[in-house]
Amino acid sequence: MCEMGGVMADFTDRVALVTGAGSAGGIGFAIARALQNAGAKLCITATTDRIFDRAAELGCMAHKADLTDPAQVTDLFDTIAARLGPVAVLVNNAGMVQSGKSVKRAKLGGLSDADWAHHMALNIGVTFHCIRAALPAMQAAGYGRIVNIGSVTGPMVTIEGSSGYATAKAAIGGMTRSVALEYGRDGITCNAVLPGWIQTESSSAKEIRAGRATPVGRPGTPDEVAACAVFLASQGASYVNGAMLVVDGGNTLVEMKGAGGF
Repeated sequence: MCEMGGVMADFTDRVALVTGAGSAGGIGFAIARALQNAGAKLCITATTDRIFDRAAELGCMAHKADLTDPAQVTDLFDTIAARLGPVAVLVNNAGMVQSGKSVKRAKLGGLSDADWAHHMALNIGVTFHCIRAALPAMQAAGYGRIVNIGSVTGPMVTIEGSSGYATAKAAIGGMTRSVALEYGRDGITCNAVLPGWIQTESSSAKEIRAGRATPVGRPGTPDEVAACAVFLASQGASYVNGAMLVVDGGNTLVEMKGAGGF
């Protein structure tokens, strides 16, 4: 069990899957570590062999997969069910970037079909594939927790040159609400966490400076995002459904950015 603001989160005997957990300093690994500490039977996944290093650190199951491929997603869920049991807690963290693949920043009119497809597949596509694969077992059990890690970019704000990414992340909100509505009566909740400027291994100097300009005066940490995700994944969040939890230090509240006050 772990304590979050005085509330105990117990995941004992719950099978949890966290996607996109290959980076030691990333949000996915922080969420996985928190779930492991709370007693979950854990599997983590990523596209490269480094996921096995992360699993060795936690002492949990790892599975290498490209979640843009529906067949590999099916294999992932079947393998987890055979080794640990059916997935009860799904945290969709995979997205934004994929090792070995990247696209250049461009305004919408400059995006190629391939660049657009890349953003859709990597962000909303993998989320769709994993939720679809998880739903049958959750329905059969009458219990499920789905937490989608989105971004404030798209549903709240945007950045010039990020139209593909922003559109895909905004779509996660629509999918989250749809799943919440359609499967709530089956004991399944679906919520999203929308991080702002979070300092990870991949953060640029410009992104860290942006974090320092937030109302709290610093970037967030992966552990701070993890605490929110674990709450939404817990039994205690049973009446939270279809929510978008913004974790950005209040950055999206600031209307007079860079202009000072009145």
